Amino acid sequence: MGDAFIRHIELLGYEKRFFPSQHYVYMFLVKWNDLTEKVVYRRFTEIYEFHKVLKEMFPIESGDINIENRIIPHLPAPKWFDGQRSTQNRQGTLAEYCYALVNLPHKISRCLHVVNFFKVRHDDMNPVTDSQIKKPEVFFLPKDSKKNLTDITGPIVLQTYRAIADYEKSSTSEMALKAGDMVDVVEKSENGWWFCQLKNKRGWVPAAYLEPMDGPDESEEQEPNYAGEAYVVQKSYTAVEEDELTLKEGDTIEVIHKLLDGWWVIRKDETTGYYPSMYLQKAGEVNTSVKSELRNRGAPPRRSTIRNVKSIHKQGRKQISQETYRRNSRKYIQNQRNMRGRSQSKASVIIEKNKPEDNKPKAQPAVPPRPSKDLILNRCTESTRRKIL
Repeated sequence: MGDAFIRHIELLGYEKRFFPSQHYVYMFLVKWNDLTEKVVYRRFTEIYEFHKVLKEMFPIESGDINIENRIIPHLPAPKWFDGQRSTQNRQGTLAEYCYALVNLPHKISRCLHVVNFFKVRHDDMNPVTDSQIKKPEVFFLPKDSKKNLTDITGPIVLQTYRAIADYEKSSTSEMALKAGDMVDVVEKSENGWWFCQLKNKRGWVPAAYLEPMDGPDESEEQEPNYAGEAYVVQKSYTAVEEDELTLKEGDTIEVIHKLLDGWWVIRKDETTGYYPSMYLQKAGEVNTSVKSELRNRGAPPRRSTIRNVKSIHKQGRKQISQETYRRNSRKYIQNQRNMRGRSQSKASVIIEKNKPEDNKPKAQPAVPPRPSKDLILNRCTESTRRKIL
């Protein structure tokens, strides 16, 4: 992961854990340069030890040689006993510290010490617990307490969604749902898997099983772009439904509609259909090990496959049929061809019309023929007739 670096670190809140003894851990959303986003958990004592080593690695930037040269942010030492009040009060300082950290010069912010500290650990995905002990309590950072300096475009944090149907998880990183469960969405990924929190549980959930509380949010799904974006197929897929496409690895396609459930409408030549977005990569992008690992997972279920007539997805969400996609896509392609054809024919007509005019000499006035002697004697005046006699 030598080329990896962190784009942004956002403090989400903290957890109060009771195993192996009562302690507190902070929750961070770490956004990487390959556009992946991971949730990690760190104790404050760990963060402070990380901070001390960072200062030793960069003595000039930490102000050890000259205090005026210090650019590494300050971090208070942990107290002898860190209770919930101190953990809560420290959140603002910690959020500012993380923001300053990723904005330091690259030799510091992108060094292996920083990268390795915020990499996902096994305990982040599967925290050590004891079924006989009280489950962790989660305390999210209030939305209104977030500073402007930590607000960047990205996933919507702590937006509440409702489960529209039961979902059984298929891996330890996922979370099972019951119809009607209210979850907080921590991270939205365009591959159709969202990281959610439900009381003391957390894990990945298919976006197709979730709907906003107050009704379908049409702004979440942008309008189709029939001009299309070029993408390359990174993993083959065989169509299961009639409106899906079968493609091979290496095929070049155009994405015309990016949907939140992770199934995008794509165009191959003049054919359109659905395809898992997690198996696609934007043309020109460099492949990464993280993205390769992600594509080894199965595609999320589609919204249309979830049978729940009471869902907002069925009642109010704008539906576009596959026939509409095909018709509009073909219409766009035909219009582009017609425009190119008209512009080419117009240009050729202008060239053909102008070319002979450029080479043709300008017309000279015609010289009238000289009148005959008899014509002059019959029609001209006496003085003119005398001149030819």
